[in-house]
Amino acid sequence: METVLIVIHLMVVLALVALVLLQRSEGGALGIGGGGGGGFMSSRGTANVLTRGTAILAVAFFATSLGLSLLARYDERPGSLIDAVPTAPQTQGEGTEGAGNGLLDQLQGSTEPSGPQVPTAQ
Repeated sequence: METVLIVIHLMVVLALVALVLLQRSEGGALGIGGGGGGGFMSSRGTANVLTRGTAILAVAFFATSLGLSLLARYDERPGSLIDAVPTAPQTQGEGTEGAGNGLLDQLQGSTEPSGPQVPTAQ
């Protein structure tokens, strides 16, 4: 589903860029040259078609962007450090203060290193 939406999004982006480049600029440098007279493909008719097409593609762009962000949000949930640490049963009343079973004690008791390792100095 996500791959299909990405492909649709990329096609909309390419079409939107093409339509924006086809539109007549202030100086008319990149626009489509048109003859005089009224009609569908006159300069005014072409501008209306390109403007409507750009608006439709802009709405499609925002819709696919929102869809992709929602899929990314609900597709993968980031893990939590607290969920990954196994919880040990709490023993109370043993009289050993300072030797608790807190989160830091459990993390220090792990045997595998949890970060980049620096070689020892020679």
